[in-house]
Amino acid sequence: MATLADLAELVRAPAALSVPGDVIAGAAAAGTLSPRTPALAGASVLLYWAGMAANDWADRRLDAEERPERPIPSGRVTPAAAVGLAAGLTAAGVGLAAAVGGRRAAALAVPLAATIWGYDLLAKNTAAGPAVMAACRGLDVLLGASGGGVTRALPAAVTVAAHTWTVTALSRREVTGADAALPMRTLVGTALVAASAAVATPRRAAVLPAVLAGWYAARYGAAQVEVVRDPSAGRVRAAVGAGITGLPALQGALTARGGAGLLGMAVAAAAPLGRRLARKVSPT
Repeated sequence: MATLADLAELVRAPAALSVPGDVIAGAAAAGTLSPRTPALAGASVLLYWAGMAANDWADRRLDAEERPERPIPSGRVTPAAAVGLAAGLTAAGVGLAAAVGGRRAAALAVPLAATIWGYDLLAKNTAAGPAVMAACRGLDVLLGASGGGVTRALPAAVTVAAHTWTVTALSRREVTGADAALPMRTLVGTALVAASAAVATPRRAAVLPAVLAGWYAARYGAAQVEVVRDPSAGRVRAAVGAGITGLPALQGALTARGGAGLLGMAVAAAAPLGRRLARKVSPT
């Protein structure tokens, strides 16, 4: 029988620290931060974990060759248990979003769940994979804005989606390594993402968003520079991990840009915590 540690590894539990900030940044951008925001963030985490479990179930045969230490190919979690967990977490995530946010939240949670499963089962190994994963994160940001003013959260959603595209594009070379052109492209993307997050609205102070965006760019950008120098599989995996664990700093910048400075700093604080936890359970 699978242990909690096995299931935590299956869903890449520490990587979930990169998820609540999506919803918070969306709510801050839309001006809809409220007591229901933490519950929507919880729904987002459940859907993220569902996607991780479904991902390993879909990749179980490939992982048997490339990553035999993963929970399913190693025999610690059965395929039936993995797909059952993925389905249960999906239902719980959509149900929680609908319970706290009503039809508006459900109208975003349902397509978000469908896009997650679509990525895992259909799009992941196609040219559309990075774009579909980026759409997942963009929808997650909009879930936070589902109380109203969704259009106001679109710039934040596009920014997080663009970051996600860079991470996903790199992740496709975690086993084989990459050519130097790929990290050069993602590095340019990271610079544009950071610049976008640093630009405050005319009524907001620009210092804190710029500081947090700079922190994000420095951490994730440095890892990509290492891939340019040495595009081996190990360096690529390190860059992907930096992209995942560094995302809260970007989300914090977007939250601060929405006018919630203290909350933005709290969101960004998940970045160093995620890096420490990633040493115990890999986020990639």
